[in-house]
Amino acid sequence: MKRIASGVAALVLCLFGAQAQASELRMIGGFPESFVFTTQIAQPFMELIAEESGGELTINFTGPDAVPTFEQFEPVQSGVFDLLFTHPAYHAGTTPIGLAIDAIGADPGKRREGGIIDFIDNHYRELGMKLVAAPATGSKGFRYFLKEPVSGEPGLDGRKIRGTVSYHPMIEALGGTGVVIPGGEVYSALQTGVVDGAAWGLTGAKDFKWYEVADYMADPVFGQVGVMIFMNLDAWNAMSDEHKAAVDRAAIRLENDSIARFDELAANEKEELLGLGMKMTAFSYGEGAQFEQLWSNGVWSIAAKTAPEASAQLRDLARQAGLSD
Repeated sequence: MKRIASGVAALVLCLFGAQAQASELRMIGGFPESFVFTTQIAQPFMELIAEESGGELTINFTGPDAVPTFEQFEPVQSGVFDLLFTHPAYHAGTTPIGLAIDAIGADPGKRREGGIIDFIDNHYRELGMKLVAAPATGSKGFRYFLKEPVSGEPGLDGRKIRGTVSYHPMIEALGGTGVVIPGGEVYSALQTGVVDGAAWGLTGAKDFKWYEVADYMADPVFGQVGVMIFMNLDAWNAMSDEHKAAVDRAAIRLENDSIARFDELAANEKEELLGLGMKMTAFSYGEGAQFEQLWSNGVWSIAAKTAPEASAQLRDLARQAGLSD
């Protein structure tokens, strides 16, 4: 009986200890739960976290219905949530440094080996946040979705184009006016004529059903989309070394897997949008040839306006890694 009692006690202790080590992290995300960025980045990250931690870490996801997309940085910064899945342009008013990732080549190994991720992480630590992962959504990032085809130069002459602050220098160089609107509100803005088009990534327009209110996709594509996962710094510091290592492993796996996955998704989405009635249009050869430079210089200029020293240092790192001009 003593042996049985000892065995039961050991089992109870083992189960209690495992339960005590288990931790559920709260994540707020800038995109709806069914949106492609959530299903193909946030959800795989949640699965990787559980796998790498042996089930000791889990993540409970909450979308922008709870906290609007542009207002999510502060609740994570203050500890209401542990994790933030977002695009850094959505908190550019707090710091523009994260959004510069869209002007940096998408190679995940070079980004980490070149100190780019560490530099951005150290910058955000001063704001009480830890950069966990910076997965790119494909080898190329963006295109313009338009109600009317491109005609003449400048290609966006007189048009109001949805875009976060990252796009505005490029939109203005192409003759347009930038309008900041969350992705979930673009459909109605296109429908009612508030905007004449939208700058967006190569995936997600189908989820938002923009094909119902915009007839054209424009070439060429340009830039990179660098969504990010941040963690409240106090929550990070409170984790065990084993759990931190598990999060790091999950982040690296996510970054390494995301580019090929999104390149395939983008190709499939383009064909699906064409099948749903959208048509292709194109900027002139002369303007199209300038797209990468217009985009890169525009993104860096936004970062330099309020963080000139940090953005210059980050751009130097990106140049040394061969990931920026």
